[in-house]
Amino acid sequence: MTSRIKFFKEAVKNLKNVGTVTPSSRFLANRMLKEIDFSKVEVLVELGPGNGAITKKILKKLPPNATLICFEINTNFYNQLLALKNSQLIVVESSASNIKEVLNRLGFFKTNHIISSLPLTILPEEVSSEILNKSYQVLENEGTYVQFQYSLTYFRKLKAVFNESISLEFEPLNIPPAFVYRCKKVM
Repeated sequence: MTSRIKFFKEAVKNLKNVGTVTPSSRFLANRMLKEIDFSKVEVLVELGPGNGAITKKILKKLPPNATLICFEINTNFYNQLLALKNSQLIVVESSASNIKEVLNRLGFFKTNHIISSLPLTILPEEVSSEILNKSYQVLENEGTYVQFQYSLTYFRKLKAVFNESISLEFEPLNIPPAFVYRCKKVM
């Protein structure tokens, strides 16, 4: 069974948590990662990686001494990520709302970048707020939080957390087309 069919079946069963029925396209993955200087990455966090469409691209770009930490709550996707068997990858079966506590437990206190595929618009308001606020707290100064969504409804919310340091792009070559929010922590 192809990974797209597996993803579709899992997404249909768990649409409230997954938020889509297709994995991210390579075009969306490339757009989300394009401004990251991977030569300077020490710790990168991915929230809601699903079946690893973006994860695999990140792992190809990571320098040998860097770590990628993925937060995935769906057990089937979690197992697919574990099957990648990469020594730079730490997969955590936990909500992204636990980002600060999990990073601390793993011995990391800051991250250079956060890549998020979480369906923020369908999460409860208090959960999405907690995720955004804790993500901001664990980002190092000048670190980026890159989020895609299928609508513009989260622009104001992201702007409230990241102040004025936010830009918006559009990726038409994804099903469905997606907006990419690029936020920078500036202190």
